[in-house]
Amino acid sequence: MVSKTLKHLSARMWRMDRDEFFERCRQGIAKRSDALLGLLGYDFSKNSTPSDSVESGHFFFTSQSVESNLFLLKQRLPGRADQIVEEADRICHHRFDLLGYQSLNYNQAKDWDIDWHWEPVHQKRSPKTAAHRIRYLSFKQCGDSKVIWELNRHQHLVTLAKAYRLTHKARYADEILRQWRHWQAENPYLIGINWTSSLEVAMRSLSWLWTLHLLHGVPGVYDFRTEWLGSLALHGRYIERYLSTYFSPNTHLLGEGVGLFFLGILCPELDAAERWKSLGWRIVLRESERQIREDGFHFEQSTYYHTYALDFFLHAAVLASLNNVQVPKPLEDRIEKMLSVLYLLGRSGPPPQSGDDDGGRLFDPRRNRAEHLMDPLATGAILFHRGDFKAAARNLREETLWLLGEEGVRQWDLLQEAPVTPESAELTESGCYLLTSEDSQLIVDAGPFGVHGAGHGHADALSVTLQSRGHSLLIDCGTCEYVGPGKDRDRFRGTQAHNTLTVDGLGQMESATIFSWHRPAQAKIERWIKGQHFDLLIASHDGYQRLQPPVTHRRWVISLKSGAYLVRDVVGGSGTHHLNIAWHLAPDLQAERGYVFRAKDEMRGVAFCPVQDADWGGELRTEMCSPAYGQKTPIAVLNFARTTTFPAEFAVVVRAWHDLPCGLDSLKWIRRRSIAGVSQYEYEWDGGKCSFVFNDCREPWCSGRLSSDAEYLCHMTPHRSGEQLIFAGGTYASIDGGTQLRAGRPVDWAEAIMKCGVRKVFSSDSAAMLQPATSEPILVSSGNS
Repeated sequence: MVSKTLKHLSARMWRMDRDEFFERCRQGIAKRSDALLGLLGYDFSKNSTPSDSVESGHFFFTSQSVESNLFLLKQRLPGRADQIVEEADRICHHRFDLLGYQSLNYNQAKDWDIDWHWEPVHQKRSPKTAAHRIRYLSFKQCGDSKVIWELNRHQHLVTLAKAYRLTHKARYADEILRQWRHWQAENPYLIGINWTSSLEVAMRSLSWLWTLHLLHGVPGVYDFRTEWLGSLALHGRYIERYLSTYFSPNTHLLGEGVGLFFLGILCPELDAAERWKSLGWRIVLRESERQIREDGFHFEQSTYYHTYALDFFLHAAVLASLNNVQVPKPLEDRIEKMLSVLYLLGRSGPPPQSGDDDGGRLFDPRRNRAEHLMDPLATGAILFHRGDFKAAARNLREETLWLLGEEGVRQWDLLQEAPVTPESAELTESGCYLLTSEDSQLIVDAGPFGVHGAGHGHADALSVTLQSRGHSLLIDCGTCEYVGPGKDRDRFRGTQAHNTLTVDGLGQMESATIFSWHRPAQAKIERWIKGQHFDLLIASHDGYQRLQPPVTHRRWVISLKSGAYLVRDVVGGSGTHHLNIAWHLAPDLQAERGYVFRAKDEMRGVAFCPVQDADWGGELRTEMCSPAYGQKTPIAVLNFARTTTFPAEFAVVVRAWHDLPCGLDSLKWIRRRSIAGVSQYEYEWDGGKCSFVFNDCREPWCSGRLSSDAEYLCHMTPHRSGEQLIFAGGTYASIDGGTQLRAGRPVDWAEAIMKCGVRKVFSSDSAAMLQPATSEPILVSSGNS
C-alpha cells in the first residue's frame, strides 16, 4: 500500500502546474514556520482585536426569535425537543453518537475531561505534535481520523445550547464553556490532528457561531462571545492561509469558503472580517459554477456529497440574503437544479447511496442515512415555491425551521402540494437514468466516475437500484469507512457490493489509493428511449477491457410501465470466464419463497424471475451493507453465477410488488440457432405474456410469429390497454407475417396499442409512420424520444 501511495503521489507531482506547485510549497513552509512560532509563544490572534463599535451581521434568527422557533419545534415536530434534551444529557456524560457509531465513550481521562485526540472505535490516539507531521490517513498512527474530526467539529455544542434554551438548566451552558476551554488548552494552534484539515477548522467555526447565537443575550448566561472571538480569529486565519485550493478542491474548499463567509459577516469586529467575507463569497460563487454539473448533480458522483454540498450552498445563500449580499440568479438556478436532482432520486424512496458516504452534515450530523438526504427539499420548497418539492419532502425539517423561522413555516403552510411527477427522467451529464413503472422507480448508474481520480466514486458502472412507495428494495451498499484494520473500504466501494456484473471475481476497476482508482472505467450510453408505454436503456462500460482477452459488459434495461423491469446482461469477448450478477436487497427484506422477497410484517417486496437456464445457478447469501458511515448491518444478496465460454448473456425480470405474487411467472430464452445475433425471451405471468426480441446483428430477422429489422421488439398480449407492439431502431414490426407497424424511414421507436378494433400509434417521428394495408382505424400521436 505504501509503495502504491508513493507512486500515486509521484504521478500527482508530475501533473501539477506552476501555481499549484508553488502554493503547496508555500503552505508547507507556512505550516512549519507557524508551528515553530507557536511553540515559541507567539500570539497569532493579537492583530485581531475586537472592536465594540461594529454591529454584527444578521444570523438566521435573533435572540428574541429563538423562543418562537422553539415553540414551533415543539408544535410541528413532536418529540424532537425531548430528543434534543436526551442527546444533551448523554453529551454531558461524554457519550457521543458520531457518524454511524452510537454512544461512543470519551470518559478516558481520570479528571473526567474529554480526550480530543482519542479515536475510541479502534482504541487509538493521534500524536500531539506539529500538525504537518501527522499522517491523518494512517490507520496505524491515528485510527480513523474521521471519527476524531467528527467530535472536534463541536456540533454537539449546538445541541447543548438548544437544550439550555429548552430547559434553562445551567448545567448545559456550563458544559459548553467547560468543554470549549478544555479544547483550547489541549489543542494549541497548529498542534495535533485537529489542525490538519481546513474543512474541519471551518466546520468547528460554524458550530461555535451557531452556539453563540443560540445563547446570545440570554439573561444569566456567561457572555461567550468576548472570550471566543480570539479563537474564531485564529480559525479564520488558518482557513484563509491554508485553503484547499489544490489539496481538495471539492466540498473541502466549498466548506472553507462558507466558513470564511460566515466569519466575515458575523464577526465584523475582527480586522480581517471584510476580507474573509469577500473571499468566502467568491469561493462559494466560483465553486457553484465548477462543482455542479449542468444537469444539477454534484461532480463527485456521490449522492451523499451532493446533499452535503447543497447544504453549504443553501446556508450561504440564505445568510447572504439576510445581510444584503446579492445572490446571483445563476447561483439560485444551480441550487434549484441540485434540489431537483434530490427530488427525482427520492420520488419513490430514499435516494440510493451511490458513491462515498461522507458521514457528516452541516446542520445535524445525526441525520446521516439515505432517508435524510431529502432534508433540503423542505427548505427548497419554501425558497423556490415548489409544491412538488413539498410533496416529496412530506414534512417540515428542524433545519428549515431554524433557517427560515416563523415566516418560513407560514409560507410552508400556504404552499400547495403539487403531484410528484411519475415520468422517467435522465441526468445526462451524470449518467443517471430513472425508469418509472407505476409506483416504483429503477435507477441505473451509467455515468462518469467523478473528478480528481474518482476518489469518492465507486466501481458501480451499470449498477441498478429499485424503490417503491417510499421504500428501498434494491440498494447500494454504502461506504462503511475510509480507513480501517481490514479491507472494508475496498469491499464496499468495489463492484461486488453493487447490483451489476463481475468477471472472474474481479471488479471493474483496481484501487490505486483509498481515494483514487487506476484508470476509472468509462460508461457509454448506446440508446435511451422514453416511449409512451415503455422505457429502454442500453449502456456498456470498458472496465473489463484490461483483462486478457478483453471483455465487454453491455446491459439492457426495459421498463414495461406495469411494475416489471427486464434486465439483460450481454458479455462479449472470448475464452472461458466465471460471471456473477449480484442483487443486494434492502435490510428489511427477507426471503418469502423462491426468488420472492418480502418486508417483515408488511405486504410489499420484490420478486425476481430469472431466465430458465440450468447453467445459471441462483444462490442466496448473507452479506453486509453500511446504512451510515461506520455501521454495518446484514442483508440478503441474490447471486446468479455461471462459468461459461464467451459470448454469453443472462436476463431476469425484476418486479416490485404490493400483493404477494402467485409464483406463476416464468422467463424462457427461445434459442434459435439459425438466427445469428438474435435473442428472444418470453415472459409469462398470471394473465399475460410478453415476447422480447433483441437484434444484435442489425439485420432483418424472423423469430416465431415475429419479424422485424429493429434492434429491439416487444409484443405483449393481453395488455390492460389492449395488445401492445413496440420496436426501437428500425422501420417495421410484424406479427404472423402481417404488417402491424411500419415507418417510411428508420425511427428511434414506435409502438401500437390495439384494442376493440382501434389502433393507436405512437412514435418518435409520427410523420414517418405509414398507414396499415387494412381498413382498421388508426390514431397517430407524437412521442418523446
